[in-house]
Amino acid sequence: MITTAAPTEDPGKSHVHNVALTRRRTLLAGSVLGGTALLLTGCSDGSGPGGGRQDADAAADERLRAQAARDSSALLARYDATLAAHPGLGERLRPLRAEVARHAAAFGVSPAPGASGAPSARPGTGASPAASSPGPSAPTVPPDEKQARTDLAAAERRTADARATALVSAAPELARLLASVAAAGAAHAYLLTLAEDGA
Repeated sequence: MITTAAPTEDPGKSHVHNVALTRRRTLLAGSVLGGTALLLTGCSDGSGPGGGRQDADAAADERLRAQAARDSSALLARYDATLAAHPGLGERLRPLRAEVARHAAAFGVSPAPGASGAPSARPGTGASPAASSPGPSAPTVPPDEKQARTDLAAAERRTADARATALVSAAPELARLLASVAAAGAAHAYLLTLAEDGA
């Protein structure tokens, strides 16, 4: 028995079908790539729908940075007042004070070495005027050395807690800085407590 193969489709039809599919794929790929290019262009220049959000985030970060600068200035003023009232604590407090001054500089404040007044903002850093305006008069320091260290440890703890709270809403770079400075402040509070116990 002789069998014959089933008739195949007309080769011309198959070619037309393949060309139509290829054209559809090309058009689809072109529209996807074109849309992606437009999306990327819109994101990169900040003029798209998210531009206002980026500006709001930047403004919020600037406020957090300015608050951190004010906190560092206040803490630095407390160290200076304590050192002025109790010069005998200089060996213990000066290294911690130097680190607080570095933290202040990281937030855009340039403290004068050993000054008891509030530090001023560095030119061109964009620190807010509130960060550079002089704060209230120098903090009151207890006449008792141990109580003065206790007050300083409490100020370090409060500042570290405020920074740990603020970092949750900060942009990644500022959040890392806040976390690092908060950890250092907690360590300072601990060291001041050890100094109390050793007295």
